[in-house]
Amino acid sequence: MKMVKSLILGSAAGLLAMSGAQAADLPVKAKPVEYVKICSLYGAGFWYIPGTDTCMKIGGYLRVDTGFNVSSPYDAPPWSGDIGQGNRYADFFATRSRMALTVDTRTATEYGVVRTFAQGDFQFSTLGGSRNPNVLNTQFANNANLLDSVGGGYVAVEFVFIQFAGFTFGKSASAFATPWHGYPGNNSSFLLGGHDTVTGVNNIQYTAQFGNGVSGTIGLDDPAVFSRTQVFNLSVGLPASGAGVTGNAYGGVHAPDIVGNIRVDQAWGLFQISGRAHLVNASFNNLTAATAQPNNLSEISGHPSDKWGGSVMAALQIKNLPTGPGDDIKMDATFAKGDTKNVISTSGGSPNFLIFGPQGGGSVAPGAYTSVGFGATTDAIFLPVANGGDGSLHLTTAYGFRGAFNHNWDPYWSTSLFGSWSAVRYDGTAKLMFCNEFTRATGGVAVKSADYSCNPDFNISQLGLVTRWTPVKNLTFSGEVMWTSLDQKFTGTTVLTAPAPKPQAVYNFADQNIFSALARVQRNF
Repeated sequence: MKMVKSLILGSAAGLLAMSGAQAADLPVKAKPVEYVKICSLYGAGFWYIPGTDTCMKIGGYLRVDTGFNVSSPYDAPPWSGDIGQGNRYADFFATRSRMALTVDTRTATEYGVVRTFAQGDFQFSTLGGSRNPNVLNTQFANNANLLDSVGGGYVAVEFVFIQFAGFTFGKSASAFATPWHGYPGNNSSFLLGGHDTVTGVNNIQYTAQFGNGVSGTIGLDDPAVFSRTQVFNLSVGLPASGAGVTGNAYGGVHAPDIVGNIRVDQAWGLFQISGRAHLVNASFNNLTAATAQPNNLSEISGHPSDKWGGSVMAALQIKNLPTGPGDDIKMDATFAKGDTKNVISTSGGSPNFLIFGPQGGGSVAPGAYTSVGFGATTDAIFLPVANGGDGSLHLTTAYGFRGAFNHNWDPYWSTSLFGSWSAVRYDGTAKLMFCNEFTRATGGVAVKSADYSCNPDFNISQLGLVTRWTPVKNLTFSGEVMWTSLDQKFTGTTVLTAPAPKPQAVYNFADQNIFSALARVQRNF
């Protein structure tokens, strides 16, 4: 009996051991795979970050540009430097390859959508746009173009901001801007006549939605990068080249720009009124001649009183035109006082103009080496009392208009006709102070013709055409041509010491007309 009992127990134990071994060999049940889910709340391309309720979209574009007879890529007209002279150091064309990468995240909360957005541009451009050693031989840190060397390139940062409960914090478009910035229909980043913060400016702003497409935005912009042109202290002198460009005597940033807009977005289009208040402040009365650098007498020399300037803009977009589906007209008009960057504006800095014939095609007077036209872009000028002036800032007035008609021929071809007109004006006292210094810096009246007259006012006109071909979705080939005309107000001739390699010679003042072109291939993703 004991033997039978032992046999049964042993068999049972063996069966249990075998069962345990077989169970151990069975595969463990896998956890469910967590696939990325599409987020349809904010449009195409968004997906949920796994394990969160945050939606993300990664996008951007790859763009290749080649500009012909340009100061820099993106169709910058040849309005200064070696290309403005048309000399042998100038590059006949300039190129840029860029990949823009954007990251957009959005999360629904009880306060509304929390959004973050950033864009970085990985790019490589033509080095400097000029082979002139006087241009290239600069300190490396002061010349961003020197990053475009063999195997080089750099990352440019555009928008970087957070949006929450109607507020925007970070680098974004100014509240002054229109949705099209400086691009009513053009590819060029250098269409003047109005505001452009397409690459963002550090700011804080709040937008309120009033319903029926009506909204209002107020904000504070950091003016250091986008809102300033130049303040001239005429006591440091003007260059003998007669370019009208002297050292910048702006002081430090003492106040943010105060900006705002009221906008109406409807099916028929858009209407917007914008305003900006901008503080103009100079550094010191006594600065080192020709450079406007401070010296040991600067702080005790005093300074002009600060002055508030500003600008206003009216913008209009008209949709649903009878010319075809998707056609529209965009336009804006701006007036500025001490806020010239909102008129003589690009996606970068504001240009000064120095164009020589034959590049500008201006007529050459008998006995002159060639013609020249120039214009100085300033927010204000002043001459200290110790140097014979009134010691006050004289704010520069500027106004401009730009616009475009955009037409779609069919789903694959489109054309935009665009243009602008801008004016810069100085008051009577500013003109007198400027012209006295200019006459002295260029050799006095003895080297000037009988019909010589001085007037730093100028106008800039632009007209262009771009045609685009989109053979497949998100791939576009385009070609653009642009005419730019400088209407300067000087007359007669004088002896000028022009920037090298131009000689010291007799030059006559004349209006200048220049042409530029741009070819582009772009793939959006």
